[in-house]
Amino acid sequence: MKQGQAAQSRKSPLAWVPSVYFAMGLPFIVLNLVAVIMFNNLGVDKAQIAFWTSLLTLPYTLKFIWSPLLEIYWTKKNFVVATQAISGFCFALIAFLLPLPDFFTWTIAVMGIVAFSGATHDIATDGVYLTALDKKTQSAYIGWQGAFYNLAKVLANGGLVWLAGVIMNHYKTTSPDRAPFYAWMIIMGIIGGLLICLSIYHFFMLPSGSGAVKSGPKNFSESMKEMGNVLLAFFSKKYILIYVLFIVCYRLTEGFAMKMVPIFLQAPLSEGGLGMSNEAMGTIYGIFGTVAFIIGSILGGYYIAHFGLKRVLFSLVCIFNIPFIIYFLFSVFLPENLWIIGSGLVIEYFCYGFGFVGLTLFMMQQVAPGKHSMAHYAFASAIMNLGVMLPGMISGWICERTGYELFFIIALVMAVPAFVLAWTVPFTHSDKGDDNPEDVIADGIKVEENTELLS
Repeated sequence: MKQGQAAQSRKSPLAWVPSVYFAMGLPFIVLNLVAVIMFNNLGVDKAQIAFWTSLLTLPYTLKFIWSPLLEIYWTKKNFVVATQAISGFCFALIAFLLPLPDFFTWTIAVMGIVAFSGATHDIATDGVYLTALDKKTQSAYIGWQGAFYNLAKVLANGGLVWLAGVIMNHYKTTSPDRAPFYAWMIIMGIIGGLLICLSIYHFFMLPSGSGAVKSGPKNFSESMKEMGNVLLAFFSKKYILIYVLFIVCYRLTEGFAMKMVPIFLQAPLSEGGLGMSNEAMGTIYGIFGTVAFIIGSILGGYYIAHFGLKRVLFSLVCIFNIPFIIYFLFSVFLPENLWIIGSGLVIEYFCYGFGFVGLTLFMMQQVAPGKHSMAHYAFASAIMNLGVMLPGMISGWICERTGYELFFIIALVMAVPAFVLAWTVPFTHSDKGDDNPEDVIADGIKVEENTELLS
């Protein structure tokens, strides 16, 4: 073993696992959650916000297409470091683009680069984790992944949104019209600086992971041929069309409503909104909401483990859609008490976490098993994300024409197919863990050990 490799092997995973998964979460949260609030503060109309911020999830949805290329060229560490630096410089560039008259066009274009860079970063990061750590160590540090990914959510959708509100209030006394622009320029600069610092840190601390796979595809053509075979095997599975329909419908209402929710919360009472400030949203969403999501996810897992997925699937769909009933009630009664609003948002996050584990386990237990289970789980995740992205793209246009109350009624109606399918969807594999072990092994890696790595 070379001296450099020996030094890397002695590094504790704590020196890089928390930081690299924090860096994984930060761009994704900013593009999908924080950007909605930022553009709303800057006066962009709802249809534009919903369409373009939804479209930004496309690279994350289709990342499996170019993932084989990362097995052919370079090392995974180099991809991680490079993509962190690229994303960091792009966010810093956005800080300088915001004062321009046509800032929205330029900002979305640069965010598109961040989305592609961030999706590539996800693939490479998971690759480092899988190839630099043995199975026992992977299991030991899997919890650090989720914790620091969610910490990025707390910082971005909580702390930074709160800070943006504080900065805006500071500048409103001297430059009321430009205060939102000044605030978000500072926030984008902070995000860019964080990612650039993390890329420098990981240049020295991150293990290399595997380089090009000698026994794998040698070029792009071979990679695409292999992927075609894997896709053919995916669509040859029993009940796969029903499963695909269920995966799409499970999150259809969420995809339709999620981009409009923060806009609804911030819209003034005169426009049918709740008039929340950035500071209030940052505190409730970023801190209490994230904690509620984690608790809901854990309890949802125990609930499924105790009763079995097939028995509780319908109830999970019910719980998953409770948040949209809450938003409908908010749009009708327009509460002004922050404790009432905050309680509703915390319940939303709890129910979302509790219900979402049902879809995750359904894809893992019913869709993924077989020869290519890791790849098939990734394909199922991509289909799921498309089911969120496509309704999100049109949600702003619809909301502008219906108003919030009717919009949330439409969202609830869109949940009906998920209820029907949850009641009738067939199960190919047992949900009791008594399938043949060979059915849940892919490429020598157990699916259940790597569910988090595929998100």
